[in-house]
Amino acid sequence: MDIRTKNQSRDICDRSILITGGTGSFGKAFVRAVLDHCPKVKRLVVFSRDELKQFEMQQEFPADQYPALRFFIGDVRDERRLRRALEGIDTVVHAAALKQVPAAEYNPFEFIKTNIMGAQNLIEACMDMGVKRVVALSTDKAAAPINLYGATKLCSDKLFVAANNFRGERDLRFSVVRYGNVMGSRGSVIPFFMNKAKTGVLPITDPSMTRFNISLDDGVEMVLWALEQAVGGEIFVPKIPSYRITDVAEAVGPHCKHKVIGTRPGEKLHEEMITPSDSPNTVDLGPYFAILQAAGNVHDYLQRRRATAVDPDFFYNSGSNPDFLSIEQIRSLIRMHVDPQFEPV
Repeated sequence: MDIRTKNQSRDICDRSILITGGTGSFGKAFVRAVLDHCPKVKRLVVFSRDELKQFEMQQEFPADQYPALRFFIGDVRDERRLRRALEGIDTVVHAAALKQVPAAEYNPFEFIKTNIMGAQNLIEACMDMGVKRVVALSTDKAAAPINLYGATKLCSDKLFVAANNFRGERDLRFSVVRYGNVMGSRGSVIPFFMNKAKTGVLPITDPSMTRFNISLDDGVEMVLWALEQAVGGEIFVPKIPSYRITDVAEAVGPHCKHKVIGTRPGEKLHEEMITPSDSPNTVDLGPYFAILQAAGNVHDYLQRRRATAVDPDFFYNSGSNPDFLSIEQIRSLIRMHVDPQFEPV
């Protein structure tokens, strides 16, 4: 689904955009998408900590072809550096985060400093620097979290949503996008299985496990849509398919043995994106759901937008999702989004 209309693309081209975590999987895809649509975008700033990844991106996007692209070394933990980077910026996409679940359990306060304190630093800086639109990336693990990573992202989501309450008269909107596992991103199960398949054995945490699935391209489309459509305070959730972990294993290595190793600490059997407790605040926007700040906002939101209320007992998790990918669909998506030359082992 291509939701970037001509008017939307033109509006993006007229913006000065900063993306935190801009050298990560999402960041690179976002930069590529913006530059594909408007090579002469007004300004596009990649903000991240890793100078090597910035250097590598500079080779892919040379300055003589993309004069509006800038690279800014910094950490969201450093509010003064954020303020410097945000000079002249009107649009922010916040993708910077520490994400590995086991690492969060072992190094909890490091995740708190980046994912929570970093989020608040960005909010404060955006308030003071004249930014107009902010979209922050979340995760399915932030819904009813059982691990520290999910808890820090839930807290981050709450901070961005609540920031709309004290923006005053500023023309500033904060919103969040929440989606599931990104196909082919670093550390995700598909490239992990593709590498392990060479050994002839695929480790399965639990044969019943399911996960949501979204491509990087669809994640980028969603953020671009949210930048245009958000009124502020929403947590947007896409309608995306699920997969069974055993089907991913069969798609990647049909001749491999499966070794059940058990779930890791902080890992759910099925991922959630909307809990039953969220249903009074949730509306259906067609391609997406939106979780609003409070149930009292739903009626007004339905009047302003082409939306419908969800059922009172609605919830959205990967195990009960009516849309599941087949093994052949998984293989097709791997060729489309991960490796065009992929063949099952």
